[in-house]
Amino acid sequence: MRNVPAAQVFREALDNLNRLWRGMAAPFFEDDKLELDPALPPEDAQRLRELIRQCLAARGGEVSALGRAARLGRLYLGLNPTGRRRYLEILAHDFPADRKGLCQTASALCEAADDAAYLRAEEQLRAALESPRLRLLGKFNALPQGVKFLIDLRADLLAWVGEDARLQSLDRELRQLLATWFDIGFLALRRITWESPAALLEKLIAYEAVHEIHSWEDLRNRLESDRRCYAFFHPAMPDEPLIFIEVALVTGMSASIQELLDPQAPIADPREADTAIFYSISNAQQGLRGISFGHFLIKQVVDDLRHDLPNLKNFATLSPIPGFGGWLGKQLAQAGEAPLIQRLRTSLEQAAKVLETPAELAAVLGAVGWWEDEALAQSLREPLEALCLHYFHERRADGFPLDPVERFHLGNGARIERLNWLGDISPKGLRQACGLMVNYLYALEEIEKNHEAFAAEKRIVLSRRLRAQIEALAGDKTSSLRRLWKGRG
Repeated sequence: MRNVPAAQVFREALDNLNRLWRGMAAPFFEDDKLELDPALPPEDAQRLRELIRQCLAARGGEVSALGRAARLGRLYLGLNPTGRRRYLEILAHDFPADRKGLCQTASALCEAADDAAYLRAEEQLRAALESPRLRLLGKFNALPQGVKFLIDLRADLLAWVGEDARLQSLDRELRQLLATWFDIGFLALRRITWESPAALLEKLIAYEAVHEIHSWEDLRNRLESDRRCYAFFHPAMPDEPLIFIEVALVTGMSASIQELLDPQAPIADPREADTAIFYSISNAQQGLRGISFGHFLIKQVVDDLRHDLPNLKNFATLSPIPGFGGWLGKQLAQAGEAPLIQRLRTSLEQAAKVLETPAELAAVLGAVGWWEDEALAQSLREPLEALCLHYFHERRADGFPLDPVERFHLGNGARIERLNWLGDISPKGLRQACGLMVNYLYALEEIEKNHEAFAAEKRIVLSRRLRAQIEALAGDKTSSLRRLWKGRG
């Protein structure tokens, strides 16, 4: 087997798609050798507009229209990033819903004299809302690998949406279209093992987004008998995982990703495990952003594990805290006198003298092996853990927590169970969260209650241990956690 990076997996898929669609388009067009300049300059952009109009006109029947769609897809694949952006801008700006027609239909709806007239106008409005560009994109559903093409096209679009209202509108239409095709009822849960096809295992390596898979031996370790990996698949993409979750079957709650992924650790008997640790959840298709499967995946995996291993009593995560490092850096950059920040600054200054490095967070945490100095590590631990608890209570404008992983798990009904000091001492873990990780516990009897509390009241549910830790900090007059904890339950 070979270790293939994500970019190469993507290029190989595009090459295969290009060859497949060339064969579909060839019977209909003598000039199918038409190529556009990769940057799509104005002259070629005009030719593209005409090809799109021909496809929408469906001259020659639906089969011919599909051939034209395959041709348009091939042309997109042949463009560079500049050309692809211009292609998407043409779709967004030149082929929206008919604004004038929409206004007229909406007026007819408002002025309908009776139920029959109202229902006719409603139906006409529904049809008018389907833009030409959406009809075009919908044709790809009937092409081999056309759904995957649209997912990757949306991944490109997401990078360029920015402040362009038309591109934003195109993205909303495309997301809605994909959401109808990727309803949870269409998805199948499959377990991935070392015996799965090599091409699928390559994609696991390429798509892993939380803890990089460094080698085939590393992957094999994650698929041993005391490990599980599950993924959702769609019938239109049977060889492409949509999202996958990695699980460790252990005794007790894991606190360290280094220990959990240690290739030298002995393989445990899964029948003796009492805890399932979800340590990585990776969205494999960036073009499906905003279409959530994760909560369904966790629930189905829990059901599958409970059926196979009835000894399992606890279901928890060992999760990163991806926004903490960035948030903390901003707090340190401000000139305020918050007591916790002042305490951290003092600890950083003391650590910097020992490590002979600048008294800056990145410099101290980037020093090799600093955590091996027990006194130094302990002096950093207290303010960093306290500030992380503070961070968990930071809110977005909509009132939900700032941290995306926290929002995800609390929204699924978990509670924040435990902070783990030095849970991830990889460069990424130190940069993102100062080495901290967190366990979210899915207490089966509390999931529904916790979910409702979070959804309705935005309540952050904590374990007794963390509540006690915050209450102890709140008793310290120098702590800024007093105001955070009051009334937050």
